[in-house]
Amino acid sequence: MDKVRIEHDFLGEKEIPHEVYYGIQTTRALENFHITGTPISKEPLFIKAFAYVKKAAALANHKCGVLSKEVTDAIVYASDKLIAGEYLDQFVTDMIQGGAGTSVNMNVNEVIANIGLEHMGHTKGMYNYLHPNNHVNCSQSTNDAYPTAFRLALYWKIQAFIESLEALQQSFGRKADEFKEVLKMGRTQLQDAVPMTLGAEFHGFSTTIREDIQRLHEVKMLICEINMGATAIGTSINAPQGYPQMVTDILQEISGVPVVLAEDLIEATCDTGAYVQVSGVMKRCAIKVSKICNDLRLLSSGPRAGLNEINLPRMQPGSSIMPGKVNPVIPEVVNQTAYYVIGADMTVTMAAEAGQLQLNVMEPVIAYSLFNSLTFLENACYTLQSKCVDGITANEEICRNMVMNSIGIVTSLNPILGYEESASIAKEALATGKSIHEITVLERKLITQAKWDEIFSMENLINPKFINI
Repeated sequence: MDKVRIEHDFLGEKEIPHEVYYGIQTTRALENFHITGTPISKEPLFIKAFAYVKKAAALANHKCGVLSKEVTDAIVYASDKLIAGEYLDQFVTDMIQGGAGTSVNMNVNEVIANIGLEHMGHTKGMYNYLHPNNHVNCSQSTNDAYPTAFRLALYWKIQAFIESLEALQQSFGRKADEFKEVLKMGRTQLQDAVPMTLGAEFHGFSTTIREDIQRLHEVKMLICEINMGATAIGTSINAPQGYPQMVTDILQEISGVPVVLAEDLIEATCDTGAYVQVSGVMKRCAIKVSKICNDLRLLSSGPRAGLNEINLPRMQPGSSIMPGKVNPVIPEVVNQTAYYVIGADMTVTMAAEAGQLQLNVMEPVIAYSLFNSLTFLENACYTLQSKCVDGITANEEICRNMVMNSIGIVTSLNPILGYEESASIAKEALATGKSIHEITVLERKLITQAKWDEIFSMENLINPKFINI
């Protein structure tokens, strides 16, 4: 029979496998919550953030004279082990659980306590020497420890997402430079509009992503306001005098995250508005990247019966029945990722609205949604950059031929011939299949070939200027 230890809480006793570092409250959570199948160990930055919170709390409590040096050192030792990425398999609580994150907080408290006990020379479960609640959770509640750890992890994950967007933005920037002299037709409402360059189109992609990077930097700082020391509802019950600011300062120092203490701890304990803001910015990013993917799919459509202005890297056969077909699988998978993020934003919205009185108990589903969205979008952006954008090539001749055969270039004649005459030329071209050049220069002789060449020179099309007749 496997060796067990007996642990108790106010609900009763349970046998705990002796080899595990979590305890009775984590075991109850393991029994109660079979929801996502995703344990919190799958978010190692969350565990790392929690460890920083527990370490900062122990150091602040020691300075306040609440914890002995021996207990403090044991908590710091165990926390450092978690910060280093050890014992991840001991974090078994499902990402979504009832109790506003209490199960996760206790999972951390119990693991730290039992690591610390072994460091002190005791066996796991001897909580009279180092207790999960009395010592590891000293001067804390789940209601300040959980959101603070959540915000630290969000800060790091947003930064990682920013780096993936920067890689994608730079890739589009390189293509913009590469395609700067590739003449093509611009389109509005999927109809021919006016000429432009493929480089300008890709520069627009780069710019729109750069704008989202700026928004992410702004929202990253928004989540740096924390409520450590608020304890249960923001009144700092059971926390020593001066502890909230002290623990915040220590946490900032040891984690490197520029956290600041909220001015109103009661408001900060129940408010989840910052998460709504983060989710909204992520939805914005997802929508804009997905729109770019739609454009890439259209521009590469065909190859014989579509636009075929660009070639996407050929990643895999596209059909089980149609030989030779290659699908735009990378933009497609990014589209689908964006749809997930847009849906997760609604989850965050509803969960934030569901808060009642002094606490929002729905924070675990907010954490699950934001963590997943950030991870998925980060992966999607790196995939789009490395497996698609970096390898895009232009079909320059096709692009130019579309311009010169387009009705849309008649717009460039408006300043010279006027709207009515230009419309008449466009109507005849559509009816007869003739080119704008043929009607304007050869038949009606409205302008000379030299003037035509000036209007439709690459220099003028790239940087349009008003040309008099």
